[in-house]
Amino acid sequence: MSTLTALARAQAAATGRAQPIATVRHLHVHDYPLVLVPLAMAGEANAPLAALVGTDPDKPELLVVTQPRDRDERFRFADRLGQILIAYVDTFADATEDVPIDRGKDVRTRYVDAPQLWVPNPGGVDFLRLFGRSTRFRTVDGEHPVPVSVPLLGRWLTFFANSAEVPGSALLLNAVQALGLHWATGQSGAEDAQLGVLLAWIEDGAAAARAVENGPVAGPATDPDFDNKVLAPLIERSAPELPDVLREVMLPTWEKMWRVLDLLRRLPAGSRVGSRWDSDRDAYTAFTQYVAEGGAPQPRRDGAVAAAARLQRLESAASRYAVQRAFDDPLVLAEYRLAGAAFAGTVTLAAPDRVDDSGKRPVLRPRIMVRTAEAVRVEPGTSLTSPSRPSQKARVISVAPVPATGETDVLLELSGGMGRKLVAEPGSVPEVGERLILTTLTEEFRRGGALPDPTETPWTHGGPPPLTLDPVT
Repeated sequence: MSTLTALARAQAAATGRAQPIATVRHLHVHDYPLVLVPLAMAGEANAPLAALVGTDPDKPELLVVTQPRDRDERFRFADRLGQILIAYVDTFADATEDVPIDRGKDVRTRYVDAPQLWVPNPGGVDFLRLFGRSTRFRTVDGEHPVPVSVPLLGRWLTFFANSAEVPGSALLLNAVQALGLHWATGQSGAEDAQLGVLLAWIEDGAAAARAVENGPVAGPATDPDFDNKVLAPLIERSAPELPDVLREVMLPTWEKMWRVLDLLRRLPAGSRVGSRWDSDRDAYTAFTQYVAEGGAPQPRRDGAVAAAARLQRLESAASRYAVQRAFDDPLVLAEYRLAGAAFAGTVTLAAPDRVDDSGKRPVLRPRIMVRTAEAVRVEPGTSLTSPSRPSQKARVISVAPVPATGETDVLLELSGGMGRKLVAEPGSVPEVGERLILTTLTEEFRRGGALPDPTETPWTHGGPPPLTLDPVT
């Protein structure tokens, strides 16, 4: 937990009101999302019991498995869920746009929008991942055929579950983590995992949260008392009222999900949220085309090289997401200022027309002086970036304390983001009196390390087995 988040939690506990820890929304909230509230059978891994699903808050569709251990009923459940999900994702596979690549020398095509799924909590994401794994390899012919929609459902659920692992992706979101990204409560992280309590803290405060502590669970696990006293007898006698009972249990969570969406929509979106959604649209476009071309289901597990490449992508996405959140949100950036990775100051001197002619050709290298009252923990030669000018680099020339004031003067040399001429474009160089934040964080793309071909890995990692010599006789 960061220092400012810990402070916000302490303030929330003292005041009885959740405290904002973000000034903007750090995720894309779709105008037309698909909300899914799943319930699983207790005591059996990934046995679906019921789901409320739909795109209209007033018209959820209830899917129920009245006998969760009945294979045929499970696949009828999967068939209907597949029909709903596939119909939803297909609505975005129509309008396309051309995106310039290779510095405008070529274009590629992607869909103008993408689907977005919402579940109540991380457990819902895990349920979809497991359910996708149990359905995507099913066959539509042979000894135990299933409807065509079942394996296709599994592939789409796996796609969404995999995307949920990518920091900053908004294709599959859960309400608990989305709220926790923007508000801090005065309770523990474990207590925040209960959607009803977390939402009550944010909307009405601690007293309201205490009142709903024993309310209905948000799934996919069910309440043990409900299982023993209500659910088990209904399933045992195949009671026709089971769907109505489950609907009554799940409707409060369904309503809370839409309140979460409304709450998040009230926050202005961060300026870099759109670019991350563009990446999600790219991923959706690529997977849609892959499925249409008859691509194979996702493998049960990645090979060594594929796993390393995926880990590399996730680490890169996590680093980029952290920087983008800091650049979008002063509250997030304040964490880095406390840690000494950023400081704020005022420009006191500026030489916007300075040209460095010491090399083979002259280049524009303006210099500015920034005075700050914050601690400066960077050394000469360090490259800094300002969130207001992310494409411009500021190299530290010197760091000098100002006598008697306790402030520090930082001399910086600028490069990039000023045009291609020896005269800086208007507004590209900070002016005297401008308030500036400088940080060691950067959005600059970092190329990952080279990975070997799968056939060149050792046999312990999936490559060819070692050469076997004939025994000496």
